[in-house]
Amino acid sequence: MGLIIFLVVVVLIVLYFVAIYNGLVTSRNSYKNAFAQIDVQLTRRHDLIPNLVETAKGYLAHERGTLEAVVQARNAAVSGLAGAKANPGDPAAMQQLASSENALTQTLGHLFALQEAYPDLKANQTMMQLSEELTSTENRVAFARQAYNDSVLTYNNKREVFPASFVANSFGFVAAEPLKIEDPAVRDVPKVSFT
Repeated sequence: MGLIIFLVVVVLIVLYFVAIYNGLVTSRNSYKNAFAQIDVQLTRRHDLIPNLVETAKGYLAHERGTLEAVVQARNAAVSGLAGAKANPGDPAAMQQLASSENALTQTLGHLFALQEAYPDLKANQTMMQLSEELTSTENRVAFARQAYNDSVLTYNNKREVFPASFVANSFGFVAAEPLKIEDPAVRDVPKVSFT
């Protein structure tokens, strides 16, 4: 009888640790899925920018520096997104993504500031439509980023609590990095009103 009780206790302990492991895997997959939503929205944002630049080119011919800066910032952001997509949650990749997206937002801000000096550009239907789409996309990015950060918080909490920390450390579950924006001014959605 003692042997049966011992075996039952051992089986229950093993099942408990299996449940912890499965919970960690599920939580890790959840934050990776949440990052995939950020990827979708940032890709949409990055795809809108060349159209925006092309529309503005005719009106801002002597503002080449600003247009080139936007294109370079967009390319850096695409590269940062590719790095983060390869390893969501990696601190270096998430920092690179945040940095490149901050730079893109700032250069877009310069482009949008120029539109005030060009009434024809301001009234252009394509530019107005692109600005509306970009504003909508910025909101989606913010929601996706919040969902990702919530998933990362849940995962990190699960991997750090006792006794899950033993399972996490034994099986290589490393901490995930949230997507942060350091500059409070960059936290605002860029103003893209062309009206």
